[in-house]
Amino acid sequence: MSNKIKISAVSYMNTIPFMRGIEAHPELLDYAEIVTDIPSTCAQKLIDNRVDLGLVPVAALLHVPDYRIIGDYCIGSVGAVNSVFIFSKKPVHEIRTLQLDSHSRTSNNLARVLLKNYWQVEVELVEEDADAYVLIGDRTFGRVGTEPYAYDLGAEWMRFTGLPFAYAVWASNKELRSDFIAAFNVALRDGIEGRQDYIHEIPPVENFDIQKYLMESIDYELTAEKREAIQLFHRYIRELDVAVKSSL
Repeated sequence: MSNKIKISAVSYMNTIPFMRGIEAHPELLDYAEIVTDIPSTCAQKLIDNRVDLGLVPVAALLHVPDYRIIGDYCIGSVGAVNSVFIFSKKPVHEIRTLQLDSHSRTSNNLARVLLKNYWQVEVELVEEDADAYVLIGDRTFGRVGTEPYAYDLGAEWMRFTGLPFAYAVWASNKELRSDFIAAFNVALRDGIEGRQDYIHEIPPVENFDIQKYLMESIDYELTAEKREAIQLFHRYIRELDVAVKSSL
């Protein structure tokens, strides 16, 4: 049906609870059709109005006119997230060049915000041969120890601000049916609350604790403190953008 709500989700391990919850509520497919993408593509589809609802990196919300955050859940952490890093050949205060990750606006901006405001380091963004690089998601699993330095950006943000962080939220670019929103939120809740029942089905990853990651590192509740963190993060991004424009 052409009037179905188009949804873009993210194809990372930390979204498995969301997808399991949706799969357990097949009645949602009467309302919606779902595709999976990397975070940056998910965000761009919402910005371009190619989907109605997406699990989008929070930095992308600045580019979605009149966005609406849907539901009570997110991809977040209270401290270390264990899948959003700056990997570096040098201690952070010696970093001079940084390579960004094409998968996520939020993690790139979080790295830039922390480097400038927390570590007070000025870096040049480059496409190769960098002192350090941002890496997110499943591609980080088991990589701690492969570079001399690894900085978990969830942990560093909390040290800087005292707040947890929300990396991605469910957001729409238009008003959605209230009955759909209620049913969607229940599905997300059920998938999160039941994750202990299916974690053992996920293929193991070498040098990575999936149980700890999905049960402890990722914090799925979109709390008032995480909403506060989103607004603070947006303020820092705007300040960065103003500083870049004023230097041109």
